[in-house]
Amino acid sequence: METAVGLKPTRIEVDELVLRPLVAGDEAAVAVAMADPDILRWTAGSAVVRTPADQRAVKWLESRIDGWSRNNAVFAVADAATDVLLGSVTLRDVNRVPDQAVVAYWVSPVARGRRLAARALDAAARWAFTSPGDGGLGLHRLSLDHALVNVGSCRVATRAGFLLEGTMRDYYVEADGRRHDSHLHARLATDPRPAERL
Repeated sequence: METAVGLKPTRIEVDELVLRPLVAGDEAAVAVAMADPDILRWTAGSAVVRTPADQRAVKWLESRIDGWSRNNAVFAVADAATDVLLGSVTLRDVNRVPDQAVVAYWVSPVARGRRLAARALDAAARWAFTSPGDGGLGLHRLSLDHALVNVGSCRVATRAGFLLEGTMRDYYVEADGRRHDSHLHARLATDPRPAERL
């Protein structure tokens, strides 16, 4: 399969949430998220962590607002009524390996405890597995990894139907150089939907 040049920005509605492309107006909500120690530790990326705190939101957004043009489906997870950003789900490197992508996600501390990440991740996966003729990406496999000590991320992955495939030794490297073993999870287009109510 040929790698497509860019992806069509997409909007997905699920319950009281909407997954939509990020916009510059999300900066204030991203700034709240980038002040959270867990987001900085596990998902922000070393370039963002090295950026002065008052500039982290802009740094995080700058490579993600136009991510769709680089085969990364970068979704804001927003409240459908207010359009305020509550988190993010990203499918990156779409079709770098044929019919596959790698997933990442976070939820702002102000929105935790509502299973938003699992519901958003499930919605993004279902869209990714949908055929292009029906508006999806037609992918077969989505994978994600998380440090073993990040047990919340493991719960999200499992709830969203991503099966544990194994442990990668010393795979995750924190900004300060500490290494952690990581779980590798994946969900296939042929896997059943999660049985648990998300």
